[in-house]
Amino acid sequence: MKALLLLMASLLLPPLPLSVSAEELPAPASEVYAVAARSDVWLYAEESEESGLFLLPYTYYVRVLERGEEYSSVVYGEDIAPYRTVEGYCKTDMLTFVGFIPERPFLKLEVTVTYTVEGAASEMGNGTFDEIERSFHYYGTSYLGTRRYYYVLSDGVFDYIPAERDVTFELNTDYLAETVAPVPEEPAPEPSAALSPVGIAALIVGIAALSAIVFFVLRGRKPAPSDEEL
Repeated sequence: MKALLLLMASLLLPPLPLSVSAEELPAPASEVYAVAARSDVWLYAEESEESGLFLLPYTYYVRVLERGEEYSSVVYGEDIAPYRTVEGYCKTDMLTFVGFIPERPFLKLEVTVTYTVEGAASEMGNGTFDEIERSFHYYGTSYLGTRRYYYVLSDGVFDYIPAERDVTFELNTDYLAETVAPVPEEPAPEPSAALSPVGIAALIVGIAALSAIVFFVLRGRKPAPSDEEL
């Protein structure tokens, strides 16, 4: 009897929740990203327009630390050698916030600069080392007046170098699915049913019959008597 009661209780009562370890719980989506969906988004060292470090590469992202009303605290880049992160601020209304973690948030691009040693044409040697090439990791573009510079990283140090030529890179497009609403498709008009020759003939016969009936009805009606006949 006790076994029967226990069996009925196990069927009627809900099962007790199983304990779940912290490792089995899904990780919260705590990382928030925003894209530079325009070419004039500055990364500032402080919450001030006078502290601009560089323009973010167009269509690339910053990781948002704290979203503010006027400025948002952000991080650009990652601490994976040979790269380093840059912390700063962006104007909140210049960023486009997204609800996913991009596959390629930060641009990885090298630029090579050739340095020429002034007055190196020497009386000795053949000038092999009169020009030296050096590569830098590009982070963004900045300006001093009308002169253009690149904000770069080399050997763990950030600095500016003159922009001798334009940089080209592949653009991101993954954010467009969220920011551009799809245009609804208009339903195609239903094709009208075409009449078969038999149907057309039946329609003509029906119209003729209806006309004949109307004719005989009108012919059979007597005209109203005039006042003289009364």
